[in-house]
Amino acid sequence: MQIVRNVPDLRAARAALTDGGRARLALVPTMGALHEGHLSLVRAAREAGHVVAASIFVNPTQFGPNEDFTRYPRDPERDCALLAEAGCALAWLPEVSTMYPPGDATSVEVAGLSVVLEGAVRPGHYRGVATVVVKLLGQVRPDAAYFGEKDWQQVQVIRRVAADLFLPVEIVVGPTLREKDGLAMSSRNRYLDPADRARAPLLHQVLHRVRAALRDGEPAAAALAAGRRALAEGGFIVDYLELVDAGTLAPLTAPDDGARLLAAARLGTTRLLDTVAV
Repeated sequence: MQIVRNVPDLRAARAALTDGGRARLALVPTMGALHEGHLSLVRAAREAGHVVAASIFVNPTQFGPNEDFTRYPRDPERDCALLAEAGCALAWLPEVSTMYPPGDATSVEVAGLSVVLEGAVRPGHYRGVATVVVKLLGQVRPDAAYFGEKDWQQVQVIRRVAADLFLPVEIVVGPTLREKDGLAMSSRNRYLDPADRARAPLLHQVLHRVRAALRDGEPAAAALAAGRRALAEGGFIVDYLELVDAGTLAPLTAPDDGARLLAAARLGTTRLLDTVAV
């Protein structure tokens, strides 16, 4: 696996790996601290016939002033070893100065999708996400980009950006990978202390309970309120637990064919996200 850290080397590596454009290239964007969920995307891209590149970049513009940018786990040597083992052909590890050089003045804002749910709790977060993803797609120029389903709102923001800006890339979504007890895999799970790690699977369990209640005909408002109470009683601070349209993220008062449950809640200093289709 090639490891590149500057744009000229990236362009040369891309040209060689794609044989001048004759082979299809996929990108798996990451912030490092890799887990099986990330690696499953690499393997899925390979199985689809792509040469695979992965980026490792902890993007400062998607972190709020009181968030965990400085303590976000960083271990690029371990990450690169895992990527190579999974069959990744190219690792792109840019510096902050490469992604945001002096004079950088452009950002990408997605109206609507970026200001609800996660965007309401973390103002500016999706501006940072959309901007860095557009930069990565412009640098790597992949035919496809692979993202995990767990960050469902992020996926919808990126789909909207790709469609609105006519970006020539296929956005592919991989399923959420979970620990044996149902906890969605996340780089931030390592922040959980033993007591909170034992409580953490309740988030997914509650989503299943709410989904079952909705399918049994319980009004959405009552089912969601019961879910929020269950999480609070389990030690979570709930940021949101909502029933939404999967594409537009508009709130729903009853489930339909495109409905999803989205949740974010905190245990101690750790913030967990999860989602299920209804």
